[in-house]
Formats: sequence, C-alpha cells, structure tokens
Amino acid sequence: MTRRWPSCGGGQRRTASRNFRAGSADSRDVNFPPRRAGFLMTLLRRGAPAMATATSDLDDRIADPAPVSALRRMRRMTGAIDPTVQDNLLLRATRYVAMVPLLYRIVAVLGALAAAFAEGVRSPVVVVVAVLCVVLNVAGLRWLVRSAPFRSGDVLWLLVLDVVFTLVAYLVVAASVPASLFDAAIQVPGKELLGGMALLTLALGVQYGGALLVLSIPLRMVAWWLSSGVFNVKQGFTDLGTMLGVVLTATGALVLLGLGTRLALAYGIRHGRLAEQARQHRALHDSVLQTLEILALPRQGDPARQLAELRGIARAEALEVRQVIESAQRESAEEAARPLGEKLTALAAEMAREGLRAQLVMAELDEATLSEVRQLAIRDAAREAMRNTLKHAGTDQVVVRVAEQAGGIAVVIRDHGTGFDEAHRPAGFGISESITARLAEAGGRALVESSPGSGTRVTLWMPR
Repeated sequence: MTRRWPSCGGGQRRTASRNFRAGSADSRDVNFPPRRAGFLMTLLRRGAPAMATATSDLDDRIADPAPVSALRRMRRMTGAIDPTVQDNLLLRATRYVAMVPLLYRIVAVLGALAAAFAEGVRSPVVVVVAVLCVVLNVAGLRWLVRSAPFRSGDVLWLLVLDVVFTLVAYLVVAASVPASLFDAAIQVPGKELLGGMALLTLALGVQYGGALLVLSIPLRMVAWWLSSGVFNVKQGFTDLGTMLGVVLTATGALVLLGLGTRLALAYGIRHGRLAEQARQHRALHDSVLQTLEILALPRQGDPARQLAELRGIARAEALEVRQVIESAQRESAEEAARPLGEKLTALAAEMAREGLRAQLVMAELDEATLSEVRQLAIRDAAREAMRNTLKHAGTDQVVVRVAEQAGGIAVVIRDHGTGFDEAHRPAGFGISESITARLAEAGGRALVESSPGSGTRVTLWMPR
C-alpha cells in the first residue's frame, strides 16, 4: 500500500525558505527584543560606574539561604541587567574605588625614590618627577572626596591628562639618567605607570587598563634608548609580569566589588521583604485569626442570641480591619497633604541625598488657597530644576526662595554654577516638558534665566 504525505510540505517549505533567506519585508518588520548584557560583562567593559546598575533585575535566588554551589550563585549574580537603570547613590559611591590606585601611587613613588637614592641616583629631574607625582595624586584624592557633583566628561579628561603626564614623566626620567642608573631611576615613574593601569581598569574598564599595559612595552624600549642610546627590544618586556599582575589584580578587585555589592543588595531586599511579611503576619494573627477562632468556638444558649453575638464580633473585626487599611491610606495621604513648605523641605532633604545642598528660605505663606494639584506641580518642577543644577551647573549648592508674589506663590531656584547660553541650550535640560509644561498644566508659568559663567535662575510662579 502506498502512503501519501500531505502536499503542503515541499512547495510551501521552499517558498518559506526563499523568503527567509531573502529577508522579506515581513521578516524585516519583526522587532526582536534587544539582547541584554550580563552584569559581569558590563562591569568589565565599563568599570566601577557599572556597579550603579547592580539594583537592576536582581534574582530572588541570589539571596536564597538554601545551600548551593558557589559557581551557581555567581552565575545568578552575573545575570542579565538593564544598563539604563542606575542608582544615584551607588553611582556616587563608585568614585571611592579610584582612591586605592591613588594611595598606592603616593606610597610606591616615595618608596621608589628612597630606593633610587640608595642606589646612587642624584638626578634632580627624578626628584621633581616624584614630587609632581605625589602632589597630583594628593590633588586627585581631594577631588574625589569633594561634595560637588561629578561630570563624566570632566572625569574622562582628567584620566587622559593623567596618562599623558605619566608617559611624559617616564620618558623625561629616562633621558635624564645614565644607563647604569636606569633601572633604579625608572622605578619612580614606573610606579606611577602601574597605578595608572589599575586606575583605568577600575574607572573605565579592563580594556583601557590592558591598552595602557600594551603601550608600556614600546614605552620601555624608547625609554632605554633615550638613556643608553641603544634600542633593545628585550627591555620592553622587563616588567611585563608585574604589569600583568597589577591589571589582573585590579580586574579581580573590580569583579569582587561588583558581585559583593549585588549580593549585599539582594540580601537587603530579601530581608526587607521578609520583615514586611512578618509584620503583616503578626497583624493578621492578632486580629483576623483571633476573631475567626472565637467565632469557631462552640456556643450554648438561645440561637438568636448567639447569632447576634457573632454578628457583633464580625462587625467589630471588620471595623478594625478597615481602620488598619485607612491608617495606611492616611499615612500616604498625609505625605501629599502636607503644606508646600513641608513638601519643599522634604525635597531639599531628598536632593541632599543625591549630592545637592539646598538652602531653603521661606517667607510666611497663606497656603490654604493653593490647591494640592498646584502644590505638587511646584514641587515636581522645583525637583527638575534642582536636578538640572546637579547635572549641568557644576556646583553642589543652590538657594531656594519661596514668597508670595503677584497674587500667587513664587519659588526661585538660584545657583552660581557655569550657566548656559539660552539661545544654545544643551540637550537634556528638561525645561520645556518637565518644568514649563508641568506648571502650565496647573495654570502657572516658569521663567529660566541664565548666561555662561553667571549661573542660572529658575522662577516658578503659581496663582492661587
């Protein structure tokens, strides 16, 4: 007996195959979701600032206390993340990672200078280079611990200047000493160079520290040629083992810091969730469960009287549950119903946690006639103006003045930062949508005044 297969296979399969290979219009219109990067790879590519994404997509199993192999737990910690999610507090904390290479440089350069003196190096150039290295690294430490906001462009330029200074110092020292003292003298800028590799690895990513390591090989060859007049390829690989060790150590420290931060966050979230569950369980046990158990107890006597008692107990319990729910809603509503002055005070505290110190100057206001919607519009617009100061003004201080003006309430946010040209406003200020439009929707208006070098003044006005 002959078996016949359905005829829909051959021709249709060939047609589908041709369409797929040709990349038909239908297939091109399909939008596949972008592949998400893992936390570990993001950390290695972007350096310590990537730790600000550690709160993204935390797997509940990371903090699971059940016994599990270390590799499996690490795989969970290095899972996919959303790189657009960044925690401001973590981002500010990552700056302190760079303090370790700077401290290493200060100690190592001074130690190398003492060792060079013991070997008979008396070149004033070596001393000047060592002093400059120490001074610049101390200045770097002070810059890191300052309270002003960080700007990524400034950080990048400072790192570029740091690398340029290190390379120039290396060649200048090499040219100033004879070949017999080369090995001892070159250790002074050499320690600066090693610290630079660790600094780039931690601050920008492994690829940048590796690039400086590769660049140091021909740098050493040129330095030996300047000192001895002889070009020796072997000289380029003299300290290769030490440099590899520094880059690998910095990479390991970066990975441990990142994974440790992610693990600590997962444990904190888990414990917070468990604490909230325990609080809810206690509330249920002390109220609803106790009432249900009372209702389940056997009773004797008149059925009508028993029914009335049960109804009374149920009514009392319903009232208590309603009070608990309304209390939670009331706490949330109280936050929104606070006067404008208290809202702005809370906003100043919020911005202080993000790194902006706001001095709030309040006049006596009659806020009773200002609706809640308009108060919230002023608060949210003020928040955006203060965040613009934090991101763009290059200062960490702002003055917020609140007063009655022209039949309404005016909030003036003033900083003495870099300012900007209003005719060429940089992108990302959010003035049109986040400030002006928000106030206009509530019936108010906003005025932004700024000029380069004179700071920025934002006036928010809302009628009563």
